[in-house]
Amino acid sequence: MPESHIATKPRWSRADVAALLALPFPELLFRAMSVHREHFDPTKVQISTLLSIKTGGCPEDCGYCPQAAGAETGLKANKLMEVETVLAEARAAKEKGASRFCMGAAWRSPKDHDLDAVCSMVSGVKALGMETCVTLGMLTPAQSGKLKEAGLDYYNHNLDTSPEYYGQIITTRTYQDRLDTLEAVRDAGINICCGGIVGMGEDETDRAGLLATLASLPEPPESVPINALVAVEGTPLAKAEKIDPIDFVRVVAAARITMPRSYVRLSAGREAMTDEAQALCFLAGANSIFHGEKLLTTKNATVPHDEALFEKLGLSAA
Repeated sequence: MPESHIATKPRWSRADVAALLALPFPELLFRAMSVHREHFDPTKVQISTLLSIKTGGCPEDCGYCPQAAGAETGLKANKLMEVETVLAEARAAKEKGASRFCMGAAWRSPKDHDLDAVCSMVSGVKALGMETCVTLGMLTPAQSGKLKEAGLDYYNHNLDTSPEYYGQIITTRTYQDRLDTLEAVRDAGINICCGGIVGMGEDETDRAGLLATLASLPEPPESVPINALVAVEGTPLAKAEKIDPIDFVRVVAAARITMPRSYVRLSAGREAMTDEAQALCFLAGANSIFHGEKLLTTKNATVPHDEALFEKLGLSAA
């Protein structure tokens, strides 16, 4: 199979991004803040809610994931949720301030009959006046087109890490598989939500490689989730060393500089972050978060805590 064109056309080299990450912290933060203010109101944060619509039983071997094949987390596989149950969750999320509702299913790729149900969910959430996002694994061009017709706004499909480090984390699908899905989604006219995870044992060159890959896609993702690994007992990465908070902020700042018009989402790992670390992330250009007590299967910062933090920092929902 010829390599997809989505992997070409570099704008930011790994060396360019590595140089950003190595800047003195005040200089890096100043540059990120300046870029952020050129494109966004720094006091506004986009709010999303994420729901696991089909939990467990995934055949992939992603080393960070409690739902992956081989993970000994005691997580039971569940069937796809009913459409009306999902829509009830979406209504509740909207009442709590979420403007985007994201639905995740633990599949390698969706079967067509399951995709029909997901399309009904997408249409129903869209009818509530919310933006829609799903993450379902790998997609074909035909499946991407079907989701577009249902009203899907965003498709989440993370690259996770650099091309070079990827094989240390996942062996059941290739980096090119992920790029191919991104291309199918983009060709269907759906916005892309694509980021990665830090704290999985990668080094700074891998972090630079991830951001350079994202920023150098033919069109950078409209939404870029930056996740701090949540080390779950029973997964291969359970004992991974926690990333230093300042290093995490550096990644957020570099994402903002290299993808100036994208929403940079402070994603998994917030539950364990201090208010001070989160405040630095917002200063560095993060302008999106997940609202709600759970991210698929792991804990998230609580809504009351987020509300108190926003009030303290003078932030409000976009």
